[in-house]
Amino acid sequence: MDPVEFDDEELEQIRRYEDFTTIDWIQDSKLERSRRIRNARNTYAPRRGPRGEVTIPWVWARVRGAADAAQTWFVVSLVGVCIGVNAAIISIVSEWFSDIKMGYCSDGWWLNQQFCCWEMEGDEVDGCETWHTWSTVTLARWIIFIMFAAIFAFIASHLVRALAKYAAGSGISEIKCILAGFVMQGYLGFATFFIKSVTLPLVIASGLSVGKEGPSVHVACCVGSLVASAFDKFRRSQSKTREIITAASAAGVAVAFGSPIGGVLFSIEEMSHTFSIKTMWRSVFCALVATFTLSAMNPFRTGKLVLFQVTYDRDWHFFEIIFFVILGIFGGLYGAFVVKFNLQVAAFRRKHLANHGVAEAITLATITAMIGYFNRFLRIDMTSSMAILFRECEGGGNVYNLCQTHAQWRISNSLLLATIIRIGLVVITYGCKVPAGIFVPSMAVGATFGRMVGIMVKAMYTAYPHSGIFKFCAPDVPCITPGTYAFLGAAAALSGVMRITVTVVVIMFELTGALTYILPTMIVLLVTKAVGDFLGTNGIADEMIRFNGFPFLEKEDHVYNVSVSAVMRKDLQTLSETGMRVKDVESMLSSTNVKGFPIVSADGSLTLVGYIDRSELRYVLERARKTRGRFSHTPCLFTPQGYDHDDSDGLEEDASERFFAPTTEGELQFWPWVNQTPMTVSPQLPLEIVMQIFKRLGPRVILVEDHGVLCGLVTVKDVLRFIATEKPEYRPSWDERGGLDGLLEEMWTWGTNLFSRILTWGRRIVRR
Repeated sequence: MDPVEFDDEELEQIRRYEDFTTIDWIQDSKLERSRRIRNARNTYAPRRGPRGEVTIPWVWARVRGAADAAQTWFVVSLVGVCIGVNAAIISIVSEWFSDIKMGYCSDGWWLNQQFCCWEMEGDEVDGCETWHTWSTVTLARWIIFIMFAAIFAFIASHLVRALAKYAAGSGISEIKCILAGFVMQGYLGFATFFIKSVTLPLVIASGLSVGKEGPSVHVACCVGSLVASAFDKFRRSQSKTREIITAASAAGVAVAFGSPIGGVLFSIEEMSHTFSIKTMWRSVFCALVATFTLSAMNPFRTGKLVLFQVTYDRDWHFFEIIFFVILGIFGGLYGAFVVKFNLQVAAFRRKHLANHGVAEAITLATITAMIGYFNRFLRIDMTSSMAILFRECEGGGNVYNLCQTHAQWRISNSLLLATIIRIGLVVITYGCKVPAGIFVPSMAVGATFGRMVGIMVKAMYTAYPHSGIFKFCAPDVPCITPGTYAFLGAAAALSGVMRITVTVVVIMFELTGALTYILPTMIVLLVTKAVGDFLGTNGIADEMIRFNGFPFLEKEDHVYNVSVSAVMRKDLQTLSETGMRVKDVESMLSSTNVKGFPIVSADGSLTLVGYIDRSELRYVLERARKTRGRFSHTPCLFTPQGYDHDDSDGLEEDASERFFAPTTEGELQFWPWVNQTPMTVSPQLPLEIVMQIFKRLGPRVILVEDHGVLCGLVTVKDVLRFIATEKPEYRPSWDERGGLDGLLEEMWTWGTNLFSRILTWGRRIVRR
């Protein structure tokens, strides 16, 4: 008999709220199937009258069925609207906090610089008559700038530490694990949502080299979880809740970049292990509603969804592919550098700064403000900086003399310095105890480097306009558009650090709306991916999952050439189907911390009978203790004896009375909660197939039996432990190949072998 028949709410709550465990998706699907059958039975039970006439119960049953079918789309719509409103408010508040560091508006303290100087043409950042800086003395403005940055960082980090520890960081790594079935209570709760929404504008305004796009995904998933938990249909089903959270993650990326299709692709490529067509359509609808809501609120009053949204109206030339490849190489190297050294910073932070999160955030904000104030591309916030760097020179794009020939080398030096400083700040800042994303900082790094490359290419064209490489340029149209290089550099850096490709192509296309730049974007990202693959770099989200020790299997399949017997756990804690007393079960629970127990035959042959979760043992014991009192010597029965399996309905109705009544004598019967058909495999089965079972079916544990005899069990943590410690055959990583020295040695060896082969080939030709 399967425990699904009981549908006991208390048992479901115990299962649901076991923190830091993994969900058994097979068990969850059984529960969901049982609910679906009962709901269908209740819905279609009312029938027409004896002559086929329509009755009120029949109409009411049909209305209930239609309402239940429409409930999911209503929830998805509500989630999308809430995400759009929240994103608009965060964008508006972030702009105001960022500008208040520099000055204030005399027409209204609540106006940021853009709205205060609304009548100004172009994007000149020096302000207007109604915008007043805090002081006319440079030193005083510098000190005030630093003070505001430190205050914002202090408030944000203190709120996070005091009220919601899960609000720190990006959240993408943890949400990937949650969607895969890992339980983290409070991570998607209201406190996390509220504190992260409040502190995110403060963190952005503090000038820390972190972005709001990653945390926006976390906030969106919190909205999805909170809205879904208000409806009984989703609160009782883990799988349905995670469908809403997946759709919410797509909407979070959609409002962050103004890219609804890119958000859906991000959920497919990065977030979710299994992505059904049904979930995809819900994600599309949720992203569409969120983007429409954000567009209706129009937070920037420009008709744009994000501040750095641009439009390119000029074509590119084939000779520029050389420079696109350079941008791709930079993106791959940037990703490898940041991932490698940020993990070292994270290890140092965990060891030495675990209890000093507030002091660390204030120190980082102060250092960033002190350094960044004197560089024009570091002083303003990163989204405003990218909005300037992406612009074409024509149409008001000459901000900071970016398009002036006489200032091109000074601007290039400033851009190079901003790139180097920003990389260092990203490495040491990402992961501190404030809401911190890495999307926009990486894009800002790529934008400054790309604009520098674009200015240098334009300078080459200006100096040598009749060179053969520029012969395809039309004489009456600008040949080089430096803004596109900034745009492609941003795409390369984002792809390099996150290790996503298709999503970035679509996001960048939706940002520009220019089909002509899809091919350059694809070229840049393919080069970035090739460099990352060569260096053995993983995405920073996957590396943080591995660093934190979360039970998560990668999407990619690897060949390990071992069977499950090499991975399985052999020292098992088992229960006998008969012959055990309550005190023996309680002793087993107190002396072990395993999540479940295989049940074997009482004859000592270890024949597998079933499997029972620890939570279900606790549940039965607590219920029996309330009704029976002291029963330590009561025998326990884990297999049914003398019970008619066909009488399932009767068992469902009087289960509590039958097994927990005070007058019950004899054995304490656990068998209704025993899974008599657990997932089992042979010890000779390849490990790769077991990993596929974990990823596609999602069991919490797989038992290993040889001809019916239990010989071990394996969990996701066992697989991950084997991969981390045994290190089977796989491509060596960047560190294992010796880092930069090993790379240079490999290149030297490869070049020497190639040169020797060319010489050998030449000698053969001469001899012939």
